[in-house]
Amino acid sequence: MSVIMTAAEGAGAAGMISMIVWMVLLFGLMYFLMIRPQKKEQKRVSAMLADMEVGDAVVTTGGFYGVIIDITDDDVIVEFGNNKNCRIPMRKAAIAEVEKAADGNA
Repeated sequence: MSVIMTAAEGAGAAGMISMIVWMVLLFGLMYFLMIRPQKKEQKRVSAMLADMEVGDAVVTTGGFYGVIIDITDDDVIVEFGNNKNCRIPMRKAAIAEVEKAADGNA
């Protein structure tokens, strides 16, 4: 009887180890497919927002096109359209895309 119980305990331990290995592989796959690309995108967006300058053309998360006329730590003032009176302060996080201003010397 003791030989049968020892074999059963060995099979249970092997099953537990294989289940742990599969869980580690699953979490590793989830990290490389979900978490890592998200962190990479966050790093790209924060670099884009840090490189903004006065005169850059931007697109807001609402889909509005404008030009940056002033920048503070957390906010930007964006001028929309040809109307020089349409200047709206907004958070930097509301900027979806930035296109650098073209230099006149180039």
